[in-house]
Amino acid sequence: MMKPQHASGRRKLARPILMMIVAAVLLLPGCSLPGLGGGADNTVKISTLTHTETQVLGHMLRHLIEHETDLKVEMIENLGTSIIQHQALTSGQVDITAARYTGTDMASILDTEPMKDPDEAMAFVKKEFDERFDQIWYDSYGFQNTYAFTVTDKLAKEKGLETVSDVGKIADELTLGVDNNWLNRQGDGYPGFVETYGFEFGEALPMSIGLVYQAVRSGKMDVVLAYSTDGRLKAFNLKTLEDDKHFFPPYETSPVTRKDVIKKHPELDPLLKRLAGKIDAETMTQLNYEADVNKREPSLVAKEFLEKHNYFREE
Repeated sequence: MMKPQHASGRRKLARPILMMIVAAVLLLPGCSLPGLGGGADNTVKISTLTHTETQVLGHMLRHLIEHETDLKVEMIENLGTSIIQHQALTSGQVDITAARYTGTDMASILDTEPMKDPDEAMAFVKKEFDERFDQIWYDSYGFQNTYAFTVTDKLAKEKGLETVSDVGKIADELTLGVDNNWLNRQGDGYPGFVETYGFEFGEALPMSIGLVYQAVRSGKMDVVLAYSTDGRLKAFNLKTLEDDKHFFPPYETSPVTRKDVIKKHPELDPLLKRLAGKIDAETMTQLNYEADVNKREPSLVAKEFLEKHNYFREE
């Protein structure tokens, strides 16, 4: 009988292959995912990923554009990975990607070793996206959303866990739950983590990022890889462990668009710049908390935030 881990290995190999197939389909003329494709001249398409933060930011851009211009906005939500999102933007099937993360795109799109200095990383992605893809990577919204190894407060106290290195002494006894694409990603993914920290977990299981918080809270997972700005960290009394070997690069968060979109709709440029530096990590965590914990629609959370700040108009 075939052992379970062999089947799991095949699934791990299948995931990146499937991602490449889907990404390739996006590039074929006349082919698109549901909801993608060419739009009307006065319609702008904004894409988001599956996690709440990108959806809040995407709707923030939607409300801002609709409030300040005559353009219509169509939301393309729940794209599975940053690679698919990038291909959709590059092939013209979306016009703006609402949330891109420097460390993620340096590894997955630019295929380069992530840089540890946030300013250096930002300058690098701006230059590379300009020269390689004719795209504009805007300044950060004002926060980083990094990965954070996370345990229950109870386990941390029982085992004396403060740093990721502390986990090494019991890692072979623990089950790790992680974002689907992180497990096989090069650079800032699991292979690089093992090389840097020198240990593996007893079992590492891929799962939707939205499920990891409840999984560790309920004891189905011992450790999960969470997002540092997720409101459920506070709601579930979870403890994030210090990345003491500084494995994770900076993940400054920005919108990205193509130059031809700005040429066609120049009124978008100042709006995509307007939110730069306006949302710090504490604010983003609270916005995520409102959506994920208080179960409020990301669109409403985004609109109320903009209204509270008068759409960040300069008086």
